[in-house]
Amino acid sequence: MAETKGLKNLSQLEIGQSAIIDSFTDKDMALKLLEMGCTPGEIVKLDRIAPLGDPIAIYVSGYLLSLRKAEASTILVSPILAK
Repeated sequence: MAETKGLKNLSQLEIGQSAIIDSFTDKDMALKLLEMGCTPGEIVKLDRIAPLGDPIAIYVSGYLLSLRKAEASTILVSPILAK
């Protein structure tokens, strides 16, 4: 597995928090996510979380994407610190 120091799973972000996609932990899921615009280096922002915690909605590649938490947990991101 790749070095994950300072990285989080996308599912661990808080509402309104932005991050940069770093890598994926699941090769099969990565292909699906890449096709949806979740590419390494892309900025994502957690927009909302369903009342029971699943699914979540993120802004990525100029649109709002809904993901299951299990899918989001396969995306490693580097959180962008607020200034």
